[in-house]
Amino acid sequence: MSKKILMITGDFAEDYETMVPFQTLLACGYSVDAVCPGKKAGQTIATSIHDFEGDQTYTEKRGHNFALNATFADIKASDYDALVIPGGRAPEYLRLNPEVIAAVKHFFDADKPVAAVCHGAQILAAARVLEGRTCSAYPACRPEVELAGGTYADIAIDAAVTDGKLVTAPAWPAHPAWLKQFMAVLSA
Repeated sequence: MSKKILMITGDFAEDYETMVPFQTLLACGYSVDAVCPGKKAGQTIATSIHDFEGDQTYTEKRGHNFALNATFADIKASDYDALVIPGGRAPEYLRLNPEVIAAVKHFFDADKPVAAVCHGAQILAAARVLEGRTCSAYPACRPEVELAGGTYADIAIDAAVTDGKLVTAPAWPAHPAWLKQFMAVLSA
């Protein structure tokens, strides 16, 4: 039986950080439910494309509409084997949702694999699951990782880090390393 993966995402999640892991994990035989608080299966979220164009931070452009395939209100974290948290601006407001925080805590309490990229660390910090863990994220999230008691992994933009069952990366250029490490944790 295929492992069931929950992806919690939302409006203005980074396009690549939502689409690529969703499609890759499906192509590798995993069952992936993509959900957003307040939205139902079949509805869409607006994504954004973040790029590194030589400015002090990333630039943002409107991305694709991403169709959700499950309803957030109907999911039970205990039904899933792993969690994926894309970055972008979505974590900024998702971290304020107590149901999202409870779901994230479940995966850590149950010692299940979790993959977060870029600003996804904002949700991990809000859930208070980073204490004593090494976590990479977009560099602007370093203070949140450290204030949550984590050790910020200052790694290359195309690298990822695994700490137990937590796999994190700074941004979408790390997809090959991030997804490879996450799938290794999933199959362990």
